[in-house]
Amino acid sequence: MRGNVVELAVAVVVGTAFSKIVDSVVKGLINPLVGAIGTKDLEEYRSCLKAPCQINETTGEVINGVPINWGPVLSASLTFLITAAVVYFLMILPMTRYKERLAARKGTPEAPPEVSEIDLLTEIRDLLATQRDGSADLSASGALAGAQGSLGQQRDGSGGQTGVSTDKQ
Repeated sequence: MRGNVVELAVAVVVGTAFSKIVDSVVKGLINPLVGAIGTKDLEEYRSCLKAPCQINETTGEVINGVPINWGPVLSASLTFLITAAVVYFLMILPMTRYKERLAARKGTPEAPPEVSEIDLLTEIRDLLATQRDGSADLSASGALAGAQGSLGQQRDGSGGQTGVSTDKQ
């Protein structure tokens, strides 16, 4: 189980459960408060694209005009904003701070110093110069001995296989 998968699963479950609470808060408190500023409940706010709009009172069907119901859109937007704010401030922000504290306690591991290309090329040049001069014992270093052995095998064509000839007959 990875931490991110568990966090995502918890966020989905809590977000789904919490959305019902937010829906009831928006419909029970916010819509009537916004409706108190206007003339009616927020769900009933609408405009008419083609005036005049005539709606049959018994069936609720539009007889004439094109009504735009923007009240439910505003209500859904408020629900989304409240849900997003609660999820961020109650779940994401504390989890981020917790992870930062854990990282601070662990400390950052020391990375080995990076060797630049110039340093590597200088080291290779010096090794080749000492090999040509014969002034240094290359078998003293384990890495150099392995490199010298594999280079020697490649030069003679055996490729590390003893008793194998690469000559064509």
